[in-house]
Amino acid sequence: MFNVLVVDDDKNTRMFLSAVLENAGYTVHTAEDGEDALRVMDREHVDLVVLDIMMPKMDGYEFTKTLREAQNNLPILMVSAKQLPADKHKGFLVGTDDYITKPIDDEEMLYRIKALLRRAKIANDRRIEIGDVVLDYDSLTVTRGAEVQELPQKEFMLLYKLLSYPGKIFTRIQLMDEIWGAESDTGWETVTVHIGRLRKRFEHFTEFSIESVRGLGYKAVKKI
Repeated sequence: MFNVLVVDDDKNTRMFLSAVLENAGYTVHTAEDGEDALRVMDREHVDLVVLDIMMPKMDGYEFTKTLREAQNNLPILMVSAKQLPADKHKGFLVGTDDYITKPIDDEEMLYRIKALLRRAKIANDRRIEIGDVVLDYDSLTVTRGAEVQELPQKEFMLLYKLLSYPGKIFTRIQLMDEIWGAESDTGWETVTVHIGRLRKRFEHFTEFSIESVRGLGYKAVKKI
């Protein structure tokens, strides 16, 4: 059972979101603003926050920034009437994990929450399991049954990134910046070389594949 904290200064919105989440099987806590939310987190375990932006005392941006500066990586889904790209950009810059706009599509919200919780579990466990295949971030290994392969760090990080978001397309530049760093002098062609090595290494695996998306980049596809 996951615990979700709903933070919104509007009572009706809190009631609506609480009803949707409880109907989906979540345990819900509520708060009226960022300061109230911090107090709730002091006494309750919280797995994810659904967060409004415009609130008194401490708004959503300040709340998110406060958590991230404290090295708290709790998943945050911002929900706001603010629809301008600049507002969304600010949300991501301060550290939100996802952003949806009002009026709220409750089904979309539940899908996004489920995805955020799945990614958080991957981050906390530092493991990805796909059938009999296990990627272990701490040992840089990929295991299937009795077969264990220890990968070079960059190869492993590249594969781990792709399989953390199956179906999501990453450009070569995105992967280059993520794995090698934005300041690296290595060209994006390095990504192509590493993708080729990974494909060769796991060509006999039926559980997943790495596919090229013409003109865009690469994505991992789960086969089971």
